[in-house]
Amino acid sequence: MTKIIFMGTPQFAVPSLQLLIDEGYEIAAVVTQPDRPVGRKRVLTPTPVKALALQHDIPVWQPEKLRTSTTVEDIKAAMPDLIVTAAYGQILPKQVLDVPRLGCINVHGSLLPAYRGGAPIQRSIMNGEQETGVTIMYMAEGMDTGDMISRAALPITDEDNAGTIFEKLSLVGAELLKDTLPKLIAGDIQAEPQDEALATYSPNLKREDERIDWNRTSRELFNQVRGLVPYSGAYTTWNDEVFKIWAMRVPESSKTHAGTPDAEPGTVLAVSETGIVVQTGDGTVTLTEVQPAGKKAMAVQDFARGGKLTPGTVLL
Repeated sequence: MTKIIFMGTPQFAVPSLQLLIDEGYEIAAVVTQPDRPVGRKRVLTPTPVKALALQHDIPVWQPEKLRTSTTVEDIKAAMPDLIVTAAYGQILPKQVLDVPRLGCINVHGSLLPAYRGGAPIQRSIMNGEQETGVTIMYMAEGMDTGDMISRAALPITDEDNAGTIFEKLSLVGAELLKDTLPKLIAGDIQAEPQDEALATYSPNLKREDERIDWNRTSRELFNQVRGLVPYSGAYTTWNDEVFKIWAMRVPESSKTHAGTPDAEPGTVLAVSETGIVVQTGDGTVTLTEVQPAGKKAMAVQDFARGGKLTPGTVLL
């Protein structure tokens, strides 16, 4: 029986681990990130992958830094045939990559070589892509540079956000893993090198990626917000305080919703229970879910009843 070590951390990786369990593979151990404080009360919380592993009595290793930890020796001692990773969150050092006889493979949330790096799903949406997918690849020392084993595509619709695509791709990844593993174990794989000329990168998101620049087009802002939901959300400022935006819609026709030509981008044009209309660089957007400083996120119907945001206000 093929002995596997699984390495993953967030919910994205859970279906892949569950697939390995359901298919009866021998899972020697799970490697995941350390427990982290979560919520206002900072409750120490296990990763989703750890929670699943413990339900099935699978040993769990949680090094803060894999490269300098004793976990490397633990992996060597376990002598796995294969290491499977999915959104683990750390780069595997060469001394780990060299351990399994069948290699190390990664379930990556993009159609490589596009969107290498730590935030492929968010940035594909923020960049207005209409398609994404999953690539299973052999791992190499570089960032997502290994040869590709299999791929599966998924459309991105206007109704999607980072959360829905994460969920969809996690399931796509598990199904692709199910189809790929038997072929890989049997030696029936012809991996394809990535075309470096087509490579793009998706670095982890920073605070500045969340800031709204109202000079951008309505479609660009719409994509930015969707790419940040349901995690950090996008933000602007109102009365010198952070004003988060969790949902917006764009007009069907920019010609009929050009806004006020002489209005500064960021100017609030209308406030009602159907939405907050804001001038952008090329037209308008309508905010439908917002979060004022010190408040919870709320539908615009509830926010509008307060009557504190008025037309003419400029969001910065």
